[in-house]
Amino acid sequence: MSSFQEKIEKYAELAVKVGVNIQPGQTLVVRTPLTAVELVRAVAKKAYQAGAKHVHVDWSDEALIKTKYELAPDDAFHEYPEWIAKGYEELAANGAAFLSITGSDPDLLKDVDPERVANANKASGKAMEGFRSYITSDKISWSIVGVPSEGWAKKVFPDATTEEAVNKLWDAIFAATRINEADPVEAWQTHLATLDEKMHALNDKHYHALHYMAEGTDLVIELPETHIWVSGGSVNKEGIPFVANMPTEEVFTSAKKTGVNGTVSSTKPLNYGGTLINNFSLTFKDGKVIDFKAEEGYETLKRLLDTDEGARYIGEVALVPHRSPISDTNIIFYNTLFDENASNHLALGSAYAFCIEGGKEMSKEELEKSGLNTSLTHVDFMIGEADMNIDGVYEDGKREPIFRNGNWAF
Repeated sequence: MSSFQEKIEKYAELAVKVGVNIQPGQTLVVRTPLTAVELVRAVAKKAYQAGAKHVHVDWSDEALIKTKYELAPDDAFHEYPEWIAKGYEELAANGAAFLSITGSDPDLLKDVDPERVANANKASGKAMEGFRSYITSDKISWSIVGVPSEGWAKKVFPDATTEEAVNKLWDAIFAATRINEADPVEAWQTHLATLDEKMHALNDKHYHALHYMAEGTDLVIELPETHIWVSGGSVNKEGIPFVANMPTEEVFTSAKKTGVNGTVSSTKPLNYGGTLINNFSLTFKDGKVIDFKAEEGYETLKRLLDTDEGARYIGEVALVPHRSPISDTNIIFYNTLFDENASNHLALGSAYAFCIEGGKEMSKEELEKSGLNTSLTHVDFMIGEADMNIDGVYEDGKREPIFRNGNWAF
């Protein structure tokens, strides 16, 4: 077995045993591009060896996706197949685990009318709202991993040949996910324990708000009274641990919907549905985006913010040190799974229900009453760099450092 094949096997084992943590008799659903076929086959084998009952694979193809955006009639982008949405809901209701494989070309849809992309995202968001509620409340196990495509690799390493670029991106992914460790599964357990320490420390603080300060950023984010900080490791409703993002370096919670004020600037490009939004800033008043700028992808950002009423509010608040295995590569991945784990980030749109006390069992109306934002969308964007300072602010106004110069201050 080649060294590369050994790493693919380890990667598959990590996704199955730590990512979704498949259980005997459970169904695994894999959502994946065709480019990941080698990993998918290894994942299926590892899943069945771990006792999975079924492995269902939902394939997608970038060439077909682009063809549809170029040639299909406009009304096609206002629809989403109900049978797909209902199928996913049924699988989730029956306790399936879901593994998503990301790796799309960041420039795939750069020449496509942003209106079409926005309409398609809105239609899928609405149709999949029921399924997504299982994700946002951690009722099921789910995980995301990355696999290079030629387009993505060339975007990250433009000066390399296509083959070299793909190989270099594989190397970067293996490094970021600890595949190069002697025992990646054990290495991940150690890493998750470290994140848990930060999570527990923040939960003991009960901060009223966070104050972000950096070049282009002066932002205060109030937190819900009963907020809970969560680390990279999660637990589903059956009490089974899983890891939603691989890699992950974050500790996160939810924002108070109406408690965000000030301006925040992006520090990395955002790949949103095949279009890049870059060098952008958002200004908030009472939680809502009231002004925004973007040097690249302005129209796409505008349509993202107009997805629905909740798309202009913050759902997630995530703390990630500037110094991390991903950040230290000095690579811009143009892929949120990797870039968000190299940088402090926020998410426009829906909050995670499990980030407030009792949230997993709350209805949409109850979540909103508790101060959480709900939306058809959830889009992370990166705001952290080496110059960022963050203060924790107590109810009485007392402040203390959480981050200094981009890294943890405690």
